Order: sequence, then C-alpha cells, then structure tokens
Amino acid sequence: MGIAILFFFRFLCCCFFFYAQVFISIDAKCHPDDLKALKSFVNRLHTPVQGWDYGSSSDCCSWKGVTCSNPPALKFNDSNVFSRVVGLELPGERLRGNVSESLGDLVQLKTLNLSDNFFTNSFPSNLFSLQNLEVVDLSSNNFYGYAPLNITSPSITFLDISKNKLIGEVDPGFCHIPKQIQTLQLSSNRLHGKVLPGFGNCSFLEELSLASNFLSGDLPQDLFAMSKLKVLDLSDNAFSGELSFQLGNLSNLLYLDISFNQFSRLLPDVFFNLRTLEQFAASSNNFTGVLPVSLGNSPSITTLSLDNNSFSGSIDVINCSAMARLASLNLGSNHFIGQIGSLSSCSQLRVVNLGKNRLDGDFPESFKNLRSLSHFSISGNGICNLSAALTALQHCKNLTVLILTFNFHGEIMPTNLNLRFENTRLFVLANCRLTGSMPPWLSSSTKLQILDLSWNSLSGEIPSSIADLQYLFYLDLSNNSFSGSIPRRFTQFHSLVNLKNTFKGEIFEGFPCYSRKHRFTVRQYKQVLGFPPLVDLSYNELSGMIWPEFGNLKILHVLDLSNNKLRGEIPSSLSKLTNLEFLDLSSNNLTGTIPPSLENLSFLSMFNVSDNHLRGRIPCEGQFETFLNSGFVGNDELCGCQSVRCKEESRGEENWIGEDEEERWKCVIRVPMYVGGAVGFVSTVGVCFWCGMVFPRERKWGHKKYVHVYRYKIFVDF
Repeated sequence: MGIAILFFFRFLCCCFFFYAQVFISIDAKCHPDDLKALKSFVNRLHTPVQGWDYGSSSDCCSWKGVTCSNPPALKFNDSNVFSRVVGLELPGERLRGNVSESLGDLVQLKTLNLSDNFFTNSFPSNLFSLQNLEVVDLSSNNFYGYAPLNITSPSITFLDISKNKLIGEVDPGFCHIPKQIQTLQLSSNRLHGKVLPGFGNCSFLEELSLASNFLSGDLPQDLFAMSKLKVLDLSDNAFSGELSFQLGNLSNLLYLDISFNQFSRLLPDVFFNLRTLEQFAASSNNFTGVLPVSLGNSPSITTLSLDNNSFSGSIDVINCSAMARLASLNLGSNHFIGQIGSLSSCSQLRVVNLGKNRLDGDFPESFKNLRSLSHFSISGNGICNLSAALTALQHCKNLTVLILTFNFHGEIMPTNLNLRFENTRLFVLANCRLTGSMPPWLSSSTKLQILDLSWNSLSGEIPSSIADLQYLFYLDLSNNSFSGSIPRRFTQFHSLVNLKNTFKGEIFEGFPCYSRKHRFTVRQYKQVLGFPPLVDLSYNELSGMIWPEFGNLKILHVLDLSNNKLRGEIPSSLSKLTNLEFLDLSSNNLTGTIPPSLENLSFLSMFNVSDNHLRGRIPCEGQFETFLNSGFVGNDELCGCQSVRCKEESRGEENWIGEDEEERWKCVIRVPMYVGGAVGFVSTVGVCFWCGMVFPRERKWGHKKYVHVYRYKIFVDF
C-alpha cells in the first residue's frame, strides 16, 4: 500500500512539472533585446507598421509579420522564459523611412522579409553584420546605391534584394565568407558591367538570378563551377559571346534561362550531361546553326523556348521518342524547314509555337493524337490543306488558342458542319486570302472570345448567329468582301453589353505576343485582358444603316465600320459608348450631321468620318478639340472649328465689315455707354444695401456676421 502511494505521489509530481513546463512555454514572450530592437526599427520609419502595438505591448511575438522560435528546454525554477525573434515578414506594407541603423539592432533575427515595400533610402549595408541572419528578403522596394555584396554574416543562406534600383558590378567576393549561401536573387535592378570571377567559391549556391539588369560581356568561366546549382537565370541583359562548353558541368540544373541577350554562334552540345534539366529558354539571342543532338534528345526537358534566333535545319531534330516529357515547344521566328509531322508523336505536348519559319507541306492528320494540346500556332509558314488541319485539330479537345495566319493561301474556307472547336477561346485565321463564306461551324465554338478572320476574300452575308457567342468581345472581319447589312443582333453581344464582362485571364502561355497590324497602329497582345473590346468590319461591301442599338455596347473600345457602303445618319446613341477610344466611319455614304452628343465621349482619341456626305457644324468641345482636320475632309457641307467657317459665320463677318463708317462709330459709342450705365446702376443699388437704406444692416457679433437675404439667414465666416 505504501509503495502504491509513493508511486502515485511521484506521478502527481511529474504531472505538475509537465504542466508547469507547458504553462511557462505558452506564456513565453519575446526577448527584451528583440523587443527593443523592433521598437528601434519601427521608430525610425516614416510610417507605422499596421498591426504593431509597440507603444504598450511587450509581446512582439504577437505582432503582424513577426515569428518567434520555441523557447529552450526549461527547468522548474526558471523565472525568465523568452522566445527569440527568428522571422520578420512585412511584404506590401508600403513602409517608408530610414532603416539603415534600425536593422543593425536586430542582431538575433534569422529571417528578414521586407519585400514589396517602398523604402526610399540607400541600402542598409550594416545589415550583414548581423551574425545570426539566415534569410534576408528586401525585394520589391526602392533601395538605390551600390549593391551590398560585402556580406560578412556567416549564417545567411537566402538573400533576395531583387526589384530595387541598385547599381554597380556583380562582385561575388562574398563567396569567401558565407560558404553555405544557397539562394542569391539580384534580378530587376540596375546592375551593369561584367560579372566578376569568384562564383566558383559559392560551392553551396543552388539558385542564382541576375535577370533584368544591364550586365554585359562574356560570362566568367568559374560561373560553371557551381556543381550544386539548380536555377540559373541570366535573362534580359546584354551578355554576349559564345556559350561555354563548361555549361555541361552544371549537372544539377533544373532551370536555365539565358533569353534576351546577345549570345551568338552555336549552342554547345552538352545537354547529355544536364540530365535533370527541365526548363531551358534561350529566346531572342543570335544563335545560329542546327540544334545540338543532345538537346533534341533530352529526356528530362519539359519546356523548350528557342524562339527569335537564327536556328536552321529540319524540325525533325526534335526526337519525340527520347523527349517523352516535352510539354511546351517554342521554335517561332527561326529558319527551320521541312514538315511538322514528326511532332505528332510528342504525346505530352501542350504548347506548340512554330510561327514564322519556313515549314511547308500538307498538315498531318496524325496531329489528332495530341490530345493535351492547348496552344498551337503555325502562323507565317507555307502549310497547306486547311480542311485537313481543322479536321485533325478538332480532336484536340483542350485546344484553347489556335493561330493559323499566313498559311493555306487561296484555299476555300471549309463549311463542314461537323467541325467542333468547343473549348477554343482564340481563333485567328487571317491573311490567308481564303475564299468562300463565313464558316457556319463557328457557331458551335461557344467559349470563343477572340475571332480574327481579317485579310481574306470571304463573301456573302455575315451570319447573325455570331452574336450568340456570349463570350465574344473581339471580332475582326475586316478586309474581306462581306455584303448585305450589318446583322442587327450584332448590337447585342453579351460581353460588350454587360458591364460585368466575362473576359478570361492570360491565355498566351509560352507564346510570343500576337500582333495585329492596323493602318494606324500595330497592336501587340500577350493575354486576353490586353485585347481591347473591338468590332472591326472595315473594308467590306456592307450596306444598310448603322443601328442605333450600337449604343448598347458600353464595353466597346474600338468600332471600325469604315470603307463600306453604309448609309443613313450617324446615330446619336453612339454617345452612350462611354469607353470608346477609336471610332472610324470614314468612306461610306453617311448623311446628316455629326451628333453634338459625341462630345461626351471623354476617352475618344481617334475619330474619322471623312469621305461621306455629312453637313452642318462640327462639334468643338471635349475630345473634338484634339482631332485632326483629316478626319473630316471629303464632306463638302461640313463646317466649324476643325474645317472651313460655316456660311452663317462668314455672312455675319461680311455684314460687319460692309457697314458704313457712321454706323460703325455709333456702335462703338453705344456699347460702352450701355455698359457704363448698367455698372453705375448696380453700384448705386449696392451702396444703398450696404448703408442700410433698403434693408437694415445687421450688427457684428465678435468675428461672425448675420446677413438677411430675403427671408433666409446665411452664416458667413470672416
């Protein structure tokens, strides 16, 4: 019995000690030194940190963005229990102030993240004297001055000072001290000059980004000695020369981007050594020659972007049997030749851009096997057989972007009602000189948002069923031979009427921008949100009138109906198009006047009604003050501020000049006399009011005054 009581007592003691340990751990607060350092930090800022109660609270671990470590193991008789601050993350807080000295107080911090703020001071160079800092993230600020690469802290593993305004050369001398640094982000600054040697000493570096700077010259050879490097981003600089064969030493690379530089000559045939490389981008350089065999047979690459170079040779160098993981292929704007049938065995392909090459031959039926294909462009080649192309591609049920421009020259537009592109959101089949009529199968493309069939020779009437595409907000049928009237249902496009438009997000994944040439501008778009809501029916043979209901398309930015045979008047309801920026009604048979209500279109930057039969006065207010006379020429009876004087104005001026001298002097004398009499009468009445001769004058009280105006009293401050 006594033994049982003894064991029970020991059990209670253990429970008590455990409870005390847990209770103390829960109540542990940040160390006084850390609290003092954080207060010093925030007191030097010009703006407060939202969520920091640093005026009264002593528990900085509860502040927004502050992370504390767990306290060390405690004994029962410990009375001082504190946690240490290991993280400071304040992205997007718009902080301003001098943080140079205050950051030096945070000697115990292990994580520092002040990204997306708006510091306006020079970079805190003494930051790196903090011996316990592990992670530093000061990205997306407005730091300026020389890049602080004199790092002395031996604990830093992560340094991100990208998206600032730092200058200077990239001197990796810091690699001699923090041997364990793993991530270095210096992108989107103003660094210039050459990259100096020394990266070979950063033996632990896994991620290096120098993108979007002004760096130039050859790459240092020891840059390729970092065997643990997984991510290397050198894009958007001015590096030049030939890419070194030592690139093959980076055997652990997962991501390599050298796009938008001036590298030249051949790509080194070293990709057999890069067995883990998944993404390789070398777009917009000066590379020439054929693709390396090792690159065309890489089993690990999933994304390959080599557009806008001078590569040549057959496209068959891409061996789909070996590149089983290839999902995105961008070979646009090069000099590749041959046919494209070999790519149909790359079953994982999702994005394919072969635009602006020298490819030819019939479109292969085997492309129907690319069931994952979502983005496809072969614009600017010499591909034939449009019917075969559409028949094959309709089997790619995930296809959302289809660009076939500058191919199939002179062929007939297929009218097969069985064609289905139910998930396609962008369809471009322009500049092909296709004949025939508007394809009826487009009405089944219920998710279509952008349709461009411009610069063909399509004829017949435009089917009103196009207006049933509820997501369509960009329609370009210009430079064809369509006839008949504009379908009245075109005034009911759902995405152009509804203020809550249904535009989707980015769709040009892995694509260069889609360019649309206009006789006034060259528009380039990378995503759906970049396309202006547009209806372009110009350069056709359309007749009839401009429907007043066009004023319902409140989302519309561009309306081009020029160079047709439209008649009737310009509807005043167009003034409801409050987002309109471009309105071209030139070269038609329009009559009547220019509605004065169009002056209310405050965003209108281009207006052209030239070469019609309009008459009357040109509006002179609002944006009309900025329009050129060329937008009104060819209308003999138009007059006003942008053209010749109206007849009634000229007649009035002639009558004034033709009066005899006596009548003119009478007018000169009478006008001042009448004005003087009126001024004298008003002055006399005003003096009477002031002296109280009409209404009693109120008495001043202090600095206020009460004034009676008829039966109302108003309060006037002096």
